[in-house]
Amino acid sequence: MRTAVYAGSFDPPTNGHLWMIQEGLQLFDRLIVAIGSNPQKSYTFMIEERLHLLKISVPASDRMEIAHFDNRYLVDYAKSKDAKYILRGIRTAADYEYERVMRLINADLAPEIDSVFLMPPRDIAELSSSMVKGLIGPDGWEDTVRRYVPAPVFDALSARGSA
Repeated sequence: MRTAVYAGSFDPPTNGHLWMIQEGLQLFDRLIVAIGSNPQKSYTFMIEERLHLLKISVPASDRMEIAHFDNRYLVDYAKSKDAKYILRGIRTAADYEYERVMRLINADLAPEIDSVFLMPPRDIAELSSSMVKGLIGPDGWEDTVRRYVPAPVFDALSARGSA
């Protein structure tokens, strides 16, 4: 069974994340969508909220697990889940450089785990959680943000009124 881990902060989940998940389900027999914690980041949504937003935004699949991991390297988490692949998205040259270095470090730590990179289509290529959060606030933000996130995420962002 080909198992992959697709990890991120998902703060908040975007349509770009949903695209990656859909593609991952086409490529792998099992996909683990894992929220990782980065102590260097400040989050808009708590872990439990992000788990909930993912679960209600992504079509259910018996081949997908939505989970959380904390205080461990992604490759160690992948090994604990018997995953042989890490799924990552590359949107920009900066993403490429970061992911290239991480792939090499991951290979040092766990050579049995391969990284698979996907490049999103043009209409979501620049989409990130940070970009979405940066759009919140000015008059009319709702019409703009609504295009970039699943409906449950938009509702959660609207309820907060700001990021």
